[in-house]
Amino acid sequence: FLFSLSFVFLVMFLTYTALIVVPFVRRRGAAAGDPDAFEWHAFIPCRDEAAVIAGTMKRMRERFPTVHLWIIDDASTDGTGDIVSAAADGDPLVHAVIRRLPDARQGKGAALNAAYARLIDWRRERGTDVVGDDRTIVIVLDADGALAENALRQTSGPTGFGSPDVGATQVAVRMSNRDDRRPASAGGPLAQAWARYLIRMQDIEFRTTIAAMQLLRMRTVSVGLGGNGQFTRLSALRAASIGEGEPWGDALLEDYEVGLRIMLAGYRTVYAHDTWVDQEALPTARRLLTQRTRWCQGGLQCARYLPKIYASRTFTNAGALEAAYFLAIPYIQLIGFVLWPTVAIAMVVSGALSPGGLFGWISGATWIIPLWVLTGILPFALWPMVYVTREEKQPLWRAGLWGLGYWLYMYQSYICVVRAFARMATGRRGWTKTRRNAEAGRLLLAVES
Repeated sequence: FLFSLSFVFLVMFLTYTALIVVPFVRRRGAAAGDPDAFEWHAFIPCRDEAAVIAGTMKRMRERFPTVHLWIIDDASTDGTGDIVSAAADGDPLVHAVIRRLPDARQGKGAALNAAYARLIDWRRERGTDVVGDDRTIVIVLDADGALAENALRQTSGPTGFGSPDVGATQVAVRMSNRDDRRPASAGGPLAQAWARYLIRMQDIEFRTTIAAMQLLRMRTVSVGLGGNGQFTRLSALRAASIGEGEPWGDALLEDYEVGLRIMLAGYRTVYAHDTWVDQEALPTARRLLTQRTRWCQGGLQCARYLPKIYASRTFTNAGALEAAYFLAIPYIQLIGFVLWPTVAIAMVVSGALSPGGLFGWISGATWIIPLWVLTGILPFALWPMVYVTREEKQPLWRAGLWGLGYWLYMYQSYICVVRAFARMATGRRGWTKTRRNAEAGRLLLAVES
């Protein structure tokens, strides 16, 4: 039974890998559109973001001078609220959304809903309530996010909001610190090398594997939204609120959840790979595991939408199947966490009990090693090759080195899935903020001094 189950899981994994890599390598560029046809509003949630928010506001106002900035201070204790309020006092396109305890710090979804309510009130006061909702676009941006200068043009194009049935667009994500030789908060030489490795692996992950998943979803009509670089039509957010009261839910993966609500409301979600948002990669394993555990737990919480997805007439059959597979991944990984070591032990025990003993069995089973490389390592190692040839021009020899590194890096998902299930089992559903590198750097300097 164990060998049969492991074979089924392996076939599923290899099939999915083939399905996502083919659309990615065949991708063609998308046409741009006219951003002046839309009104733009950026929601930027902040919780203790004094280290980065001033720079983000300055960058946004310089690159996109017509975009309204709605900065949400979620009861920060580091002076973020003062920075935001001062900026709002001096600029009519900067709006401060100040949240106080006990209503604040209820998760990112709650903070975004607060900004959404303020935007609706603001439009009502100006007499534009409902009118022009289809031409009003809400951008969700991290406090350290940096949108590419062509972001509005690309999301306005015919494959984006130029098509009236598109309710949301997710842009590609890149790591802004991917080339840093001395990553913030990393410490000594070995820690610096480890940090550079983690940062590069995250850049490869987002720009190849995750991007390829999104391009497959373009075909299945089930693109997932991310928490950074998310563009949504205001009319789609209104539709997503029907029956829920607010567009964003309380799942720890509130970005994917709002995307599901938008699709269930009858809109399409699409992916734009020709533009991007830069964000900081995490240089330490502890912070990375905290972030990914939250994402995994959020996926588990979103599984409750599966009955609605399969009952929906707006989801394609392929889209429902893709969403089901994505939401089932944590369960598959949890089973794999137990299954793969068990199969390995069972094979060793079987070899030890066979005629000729363990060494005799090993000498006759040398085919296992190339099979393991082909099915266990290569599906991960191929992504750095795609990365250096299509995304980030680098010497080919690095693809081989990064290929082994990426294979090892992906094992962090097993640690995260165990932690996520443990949190679910113990009733821990709190939202844990990922500390910025600038914050961690200041803490490190304080310790060293």
